[in-house]
Amino acid sequence: MSNRVRPTGIGHIVLRTRKYEEMISWWCTFLGGEVRMRTDYMAFLQFDEEHHRLAIVGFPHFAEPVADAIGVDHFAFNFANLDDLFAKYDEMCALDCAPYWTINHGMTLSAYYRDPDGNQVETQVDTMTPENADAFMKTAEFFQNPIGINVDFPTLIARYRNGVPAEEILDYALAGK
Repeated sequence: MSNRVRPTGIGHIVLRTRKYEEMISWWCTFLGGEVRMRTDYMAFLQFDEEHHRLAIVGFPHFAEPVADAIGVDHFAFNFANLDDLFAKYDEMCALDCAPYWTINHGMTLSAYYRDPDGNQVETQVDTMTPENADAFMKTAEFFQNPIGINVDFPTLIARYRNGVPAEEILDYALAGK
């Protein structure tokens, strides 16, 4: 460990958009949050103990996003357990916002969504302790495939809700089988 001064966590994210109302609605729904303050061009959203975790800035003159541009790839949100991760999946699918990708990364089981601007949003549950994840990332198996194994959430959800233990659903060695 370094003796450098480190932050205590991520405070907030600010997104720029031309789809101001649509983005506010989507993110409030996704986060289960609420608008704490808003103007004609800026909204502050809260979903936990922080005063805001996400701000949305909307101006019509912003350029459209550019595919394959340098910048942030995605945001990831942790969920406490499989029940919560799968409930979020059910909630988003009911809103006609199914994930475009579901995968076991080894360290996490994840589903990826897109907001109205196409920003990639990952929902995840940890599959390993931090120590086990660190050890896993040093294996030849991880080095050969650092992305993970695609999985089918409807199948995993059905198995889990039919009594298959969480440990088996999360097991990387069983992913995709």
